[in-house]
Amino acid sequence: MSDQNSTTPRVFIARHGETEWTINGRCTGKSDIPLTANGVGQVRGTGQLLVGDRKLIDPSKIAHVFCSPRQRAQSTLDLLLGDSQKDKLVKEGKITTTEDIAEWDYGDYEGVTPHDIRALRKEKGLDTDKTWDIWTDGCEGGESAEQVRERLDRLIQSIYNIQKPHMNGGAAADVLIVAHGHILRAFTKRWLKYPMEFPFTMMMEPGAIGVMSYAHHNISEPAILIGMGFPQNS
Repeated sequence: MSDQNSTTPRVFIARHGETEWTINGRCTGKSDIPLTANGVGQVRGTGQLLVGDRKLIDPSKIAHVFCSPRQRAQSTLDLLLGDSQKDKLVKEGKITTTEDIAEWDYGDYEGVTPHDIRALRKEKGLDTDKTWDIWTDGCEGGESAEQVRERLDRLIQSIYNIQKPHMNGGAAADVLIVAHGHILRAFTKRWLKYPMEFPFTMMMEPGAIGVMSYAHHNISEPAILIGMGFPQNS
């Protein structure tokens, strides 16, 4: 499926499959919630369609993988790549497990729905003149938006360092990130150089894949790839 003539490196962002807390909308940060059977099926379906030789995500073209430490992300990575491809990348030193792409630390709001968070904050006398917004208010006992921005910017700089030498061809330098819905939306904002509070509404289904790249083969112009063609394989 992949365009073999493409020379601009890409960053694939993969959200883990469904968990029980995904179903009921509870904020899931550090809690190690496993995938449901349906979540496993979601990721397997994505992998079968999009991951493999000459497909959208071609493991032979991956320069590095960054994965959240949480088991739902680790399981998703295993399902996407399969044992043989993952083992090969591990032996090549191309897989990094890092807290830089772990889910937002929700602190006191862990396991609570956004609706109930807003109610709890109102009871405490917070947000009397506005509605709670994680992008500006952060989480009590957890991370602020600034703390999340700092770790994402550090990760993005690492990706730049990997991909900058390959902006006009040469060795394949795609990057795969496997993580969580909220942190991947935050990553997208920072990839596009938007401030965390920028009102950029995004959705990402469990088991979904998003694609980032660069405009004009320029490391200084990170972009979101909102559409791409799928040339016929020969």
